[in-house]
Amino acid sequence: MRQFIFRLNVSFDTFKPYYQGVVENVQVTDINGVVIRINGRHFRQFLTAEGIHGNFRLTIEDNGHFKSLEKL
Repeated sequence: MRQFIFRLNVSFDTFKPYYQGVVENVQVTDINGVVIRINGRHFRQFLTAEGIHGNFRLTIEDNGHFKSLEKL
């Protein structure tokens, strides 16, 4: 498994197209400069009226498939 740590700060209005499925992937850069694309549906549980703000850890399987996303 591989893990990536990143910070995300987006407003509710900015994230709305991802929540609705209009836009599929959120692109982030982890603390080591690796660019990652994550399906927006994985962030829905973290969405508040203010948006999504905080540090996150993405874990993927060795085959590159999504395993988990957690807020730190």
